[in-house]
Amino acid sequence: MAEQAEASVDTATKRRIIALVDDDRNILTTVSIALQSEGYDTRVYSEGDTALKALLENPPDLGVFDIKMPRMDGMELLRRLREHSELPVIFLTSKDDERDEEAGLEMGADDYISKPFSLRLLLARIRAILRRSGLEEGESVGTAPGESEVGETYARGRLTVDPARHQVTWDGKPVSLTVTEFLILEALAARPGVIKSRNQLMDAAYPDEVYVDDRTVDSHIKRMRRKFRSVDREFGAIETLYGAGYSFSDG
Repeated sequence: MAEQAEASVDTATKRRIIALVDDDRNILTTVSIALQSEGYDTRVYSEGDTALKALLENPPDLGVFDIKMPRMDGMELLRRLREHSELPVIFLTSKDDERDEEAGLEMGADDYISKPFSLRLLLARIRAILRRSGLEEGESVGTAPGESEVGETYARGRLTVDPARHQVTWDGKPVSLTVTEFLILEALAARPGVIKSRNQLMDAAYPDEVYVDDRTVDSHIKRMRRKFRSVDREFGAIETLYGAGYSFSDG
């Protein structure tokens, strides 16, 4: 496979460009074919340093980076990219790399998916992030099975939710959530005061029957609380009910 397979944006169909960075060429080939079949153009790179130069010189619409790569890994690639660009990025991580996931999100990744991953889940995440970034237009790339219909902005007490952009505010202040975090919050905020089990929250955030353990949901909740507390130190709207799950309070 060539180190880079580029295609220009067709202005008539507004095909979005996804950059894939992974040292596993089988993953590059499989994911690239799947994305192209869904109406995206792809650029593929097997080395982080090669990818960085290309991403800065000719930015795509979104990047999918593997974390574990030789020479320049995904974390270093994202760190150096963030010095110049706010390109939306999804990390591919090993199943138990919770510390990498946390560091990547704090560094500015938009979401992460654990390997082995479902192509349908990756496609759903890409669609959601492009929609949130205002880049997804029209119906050429439709709603994935399990994705909620895009609705109008609504409020739950001090929380405002914009499903069309996957954006939220608290007391009018924006809170930057990953797509996964947004879907979990949306599931909680849909029915304030109702307890949602971890399984229910996993179903909301991972609609493609991907196995996710309880720790992953707890980690998402922990990060969400920290983000809300960065704009409101007294935030306590996401409540833990030990042994049962979580609920959202709009009071």
